[in-house]
Amino acid sequence: MSGKSSVTSIVGKSPVAVAVNAAAKAGEWIKTKLGGFDNLMLKTSEQDLVTEVDKGAESLIKNLLKTYFPDHSFLGEESVPPGAEASKQAIERLKDEEYLWIIDPIDGTTNFVHGFPFFCVSIALAHHGEVVAGVIYDPMHDEMFVGEKGKGAYLRGRQLQVSKELRLADSLIATGFPPSIREGWHPQKVAGIVPKVRNLRTTGSAALHLAYVAAGRLSGFWEPGLNVWDMAAGILLVQEAGGRVSDMDGHPYSLSVRDVAATNRHIHDELLAYLRE
Repeated sequence: MSGKSSVTSIVGKSPVAVAVNAAAKAGEWIKTKLGGFDNLMLKTSEQDLVTEVDKGAESLIKNLLKTYFPDHSFLGEESVPPGAEASKQAIERLKDEEYLWIIDPIDGTTNFVHGFPFFCVSIALAHHGEVVAGVIYDPMHDEMFVGEKGKGAYLRGRQLQVSKELRLADSLIATGFPPSIREGWHPQKVAGIVPKVRNLRTTGSAALHLAYVAAGRLSGFWEPGLNVWDMAAGILLVQEAGGRVSDMDGHPYSLSVRDVAATNRHIHDELLAYLRE
């Protein structure tokens, strides 16, 4: 690896290529399980779900990554106890590792459980706390979003660029709902933004929302109470596509951030100003 600007190879093997392969294999396996999972379990609430498919996909991804990078550290959603505090402790413990893989085997498990085709595999690689590679794979639409620090973000070989809207009023915005209302969710903020934007979407996968911001399909996205595995890969995609990412107070993104805003850059300050009202 050459500094922090490239992650082309680590000991002769491209982490991006390995992550793409792992995401593709996990995604295709997940797709075969749609409507066919056996065990639905609750984590922190009736809205916070997990299945044996989540756990199996995480194991598949970790095993593939460990084949090439056995000395790297790993943080996967299904390897951390439920709850915000456990998530915070996990990332604080691991965020400064030399190389840390951050894995969400199914971002959008509720959608997966209901057969709603908006979920994805998310894999990120952080180097000393900075995300340097990110892959998001949507198996239902066979879309592989790939980003590498300093080298751009791509979908099917096309370099991604954020949208060009200059005003919040012209923007398509997305948000999501944390599994606990204690995670900073204010319903009046969701309702109140509707007359201020072109329209609002909430489709249940933070990772895909971020990928859509990077691809210019959304002008912006915000959500409180996220975990690092929900957004690490998507954050890099947005940044590499020319967008801006911060916490809701405008501070730069770090692996410890839970309340995030990501936009095409042009509308960022206007969105933050609304969220602070």
